[in-house]
Amino acid sequence: MSCSSMKTALIRLVAAAVLLALSLVGAAAAERHLLYVAEPGIRSDVEWGGVGILVFDMDDGHRFLRRIPTLETAAGKAPEAVKGICASARTHRIYLSTPLRLICIDMDTDRILWNRTYEGGCDRMAIAPDGKNLYVPTLEGPSWHVVDGQSGDVIRTITPGSGSHNTVYGLDGKRAYLAGLKSPLLSVADTRSHSVVKTIGPFSNVIRPFTVNRRQSLCFVNVNDRLGFEIGDLNTGAVLYKVDVPNAVKGPVKRHGCPSHGIGLTPDEKQLWLSDGANSRIHVFDATKMPPVWIASIPVRDQPGWVTFSLDGRYAYPSTGEVVDVRTRSIVTKLTDEQGRAVQSEKMVEIDFDGDHPIRTGDQFGLGRKR
Repeated sequence: MSCSSMKTALIRLVAAAVLLALSLVGAAAAERHLLYVAEPGIRSDVEWGGVGILVFDMDDGHRFLRRIPTLETAAGKAPEAVKGICASARTHRIYLSTPLRLICIDMDTDRILWNRTYEGGCDRMAIAPDGKNLYVPTLEGPSWHVVDGQSGDVIRTITPGSGSHNTVYGLDGKRAYLAGLKSPLLSVADTRSHSVVKTIGPFSNVIRPFTVNRRQSLCFVNVNDRLGFEIGDLNTGAVLYKVDVPNAVKGPVKRHGCPSHGIGLTPDEKQLWLSDGANSRIHVFDATKMPPVWIASIPVRDQPGWVTFSLDGRYAYPSTGEVVDVRTRSIVTKLTDEQGRAVQSEKMVEIDFDGDHPIRTGDQFGLGRKR
């Protein structure tokens, strides 16, 4: 090859590399990460952000972007409290539950597609990874409805009789985990037959918030009366560990009636974060050890009742509205709405977009995602 030919080839190679780099930068710039916060997300209290879904730009200091209208409130009546939120990037739909209904919202237009009520009401639901159906608990009743994500029709009803309350869908879509306010047992449902195939426990008291790791080998649960958590083996059904927060004192709590209401794994499953209502703290545990070991506590501005994480594991979101840097455990900002009001909510989910096209969604529970 002549010197001139080599020079031309080198120029083409450099140009190709530059074009590739520019395309990658453009793709990264096009991807947006938004936090959808449902209100009222602390009971029916409107002081913490009013009514609707508040959308925040996670890439721009969690700047408030817009409010999605949900349910109008009749004069003189309290708004319906939001019980749960979930979303599907595949179907472009967002779902809200209240004690009375399940609402489906078009992710592209922010318009309500349908508003359905079910026998027994609704509580904190979960959606299948493919977006085809949801497991919707009745409001502290005996059953979960399996609901078609497109139409809102009930496909099947499962009745563990546990006081249905919280729901987790495994990330592989094969199992759903059903926890009730009247049982120390965690029910495991096969999502093909829509039937309970096993139970985990009994734990030391009735189950409150809980989460599972990606492999669905372990569950981490809050229970009544424990300032801490317990760990169950999802394969054998045995309770493996009971962990208390060291040197912390249980005290009165504003809501939920239990010392720890809120638990989540960082997506890499290296840490477990735990709510502590009476002491207005989030406690951090090293989850690379079993049982996990306490490593830090983070003061927050109110009594936390939930905690979840960004999909990349960079941020933690206690229900008190702080945005916490997971690596440094420092508060980097606090959510505020368009009126400058402090925002609090136990119901929030991340939705990521490539331009205007949704590409992935998080989960209201702090699920483990380690591959």
